[in-house]
Formats: sequence, C-alpha cells, structure tokens
Amino acid sequence: MRFHIEQRFGLSAQTVCDAMTDAGFASRMSGLPRLGRPELVERREDPDRIVTLIRYAFVGDLNQAVRRVIDPARLSWVEEAVCDRTTLRTTFRILPDHYAQLIACQGTTTLTAVQGGTSRSTDGELKVHVPLVGAKVERAILSGLEEHAAAVIPVVADWAADTGRT
Repeated sequence: MRFHIEQRFGLSAQTVCDAMTDAGFASRMSGLPRLGRPELVERREDPDRIVTLIRYAFVGDLNQAVRRVIDPARLSWVEEAVCDRTTLRTTFRILPDHYAQLIACQGTTTLTAVQGGTSRSTDGELKVHVPLVGAKVERAILSGLEEHAAAVIPVVADWAADTGRT
C-alpha cells in the first residue's frame, strides 16, 4: 500500500528538521496515541547527515482476525531515518523487532518552505505479507501513522518554543 501524509508547521523547515533529529525529541512523543513510548536507540551525526533510530510499539486495537496472526504485544519496530542536512530530505525504513518477514515499510520525507511555515510530505510504501488480513493490518498501521503525524505537530511547536527556535 502506497501512502502520502502531509503535515503543516508554523515554523521554518530547518527548525522542523532540528526538532525531528534532536536527541531528546523522541521522549517528548511519549504521550502520543497508538505508538507507545518512543525510545531513541541511536543517533549519529556528521556534517552531511543525521541518522536516528527510534523504537516504537503499536498500542492501538487490532481486530480479532488480525490478532490471530499478529500478537499486538509483539508489534514493535525501529524507524531508521537518515536526514540529509542540505536538502532536508529524510529517507526512512521500518525495521520490525518481530514479524520482519511479514512487514515492510520505507519512504521519504521532504521539508518544503511554504507561506507561513513548512510542509512536511511523507511518501512511502507499507506492505504486510499476511494472506487474508494483510490489508487490514496495513490500514491499522497506516491509521496509526496518520494519527501520529497529526499529533506530532504541536510537539514540534513545543520543542521550538522550549528551545527558542522559530
């Protein structure tokens, strides 16, 4: 399943990038819906790029048919994100802790200056390789990603205010 998620921030693209790659940002997302308490696993930085690995766990509800194949308690993953500091373009991939043979997700996120702030566009592909219920699991995961994307906007704004960024 291909997907597109659009977010709007009332901040500069550089500020949004700085927030999303900040070592302490993952802990600020702990109250967001469906994705448990994000944990920064690793952060590497060089002059050209920033690499972050953040562990998430799905804590939403899955219907009974999906739970026959996927144990919700084992639906966790690491998001590996590589941000190009020059283009403000990030490539990401999802590395499941369990079910690696069943779930694949990767994509790109681009920050673009727009009137009044920044547009963050995420384009990706999510595939769940489970007969009969794969599409239901994809929809559940994508719903969680969309909800997370909307909920992270004020978290970025709070980070910017707390750090004196605009």
